[in-house]
Amino acid sequence: MKLEQLESRLGYRFERRSLLEQALTHRSLGATHNERLEFLGDSVLNCAVAAMLYERYQRINEGDLSRIRASLVRQAALAEIATRLELSSWLRLGEGELKSGGFRRPSILADALEAIIGAIFVDANFDAASQVIRRLYEPLMHTLDPQTLGKDAKTLLQEHLQSRKMALPVYRVVATHGAAHSQEFDVECEVQSLSEPVKGRGPSRRAAEQQAAREALAALQAQDIPRRSRRRQGAGERT
Repeated sequence: MKLEQLESRLGYRFERRSLLEQALTHRSLGATHNERLEFLGDSVLNCAVAAMLYERYQRINEGDLSRIRASLVRQAALAEIATRLELSSWLRLGEGELKSGGFRRPSILADALEAIIGAIFVDANFDAASQVIRRLYEPLMHTLDPQTLGKDAKTLLQEHLQSRKMALPVYRVVATHGAAHSQEFDVECEVQSLSEPVKGRGPSRRAAEQQAAREALAALQAQDIPRRSRRRQGAGERT
């Protein structure tokens, strides 16, 4: 695909097209690759996203703004944006990376997107890079929930229970599987209002606890749906 198509999707036309070509070049292809531009783009991205959040959420404190920003600039978010751009169509990879499917790898997609941001900064200035970042992040910003974004499942479960003045969950390792170097853990999460413990499995105790917490939170939220429905029905009957 032609680079003009990528520029159109980015909403930016390069004065020095060689910078865009470099940003799309993985180190597996040769000495002129995108790692220095990625380093620069990472800093530009963090600053631009911080400014967006500062403007958008004027009542959120610094700690929560940092949490939200960290979630928005992590690899998964960048790879999601890169996938939406179909960035893999323009990546320049060495033969080994091509054979191993490197054009689909989230880390390579995320790094290339940061490198493109760095390339725009070098080609123009911070304002130009920031405008591109704002356009790319617009779909994410529309669906962003500042209360939950960036929080792990155990934190969300604890907050859910505390908001209802319920006891905190209790986690127990109930089984381990496999050899020492590749163990899997089974964990139970006991929550006061659930009739039986919820189970989770993962490659570490922490991962298993997170999975169990996700399942427990989903079960609690499912309980809330009929309760809210009954309250609405009751309010309708009284009017």
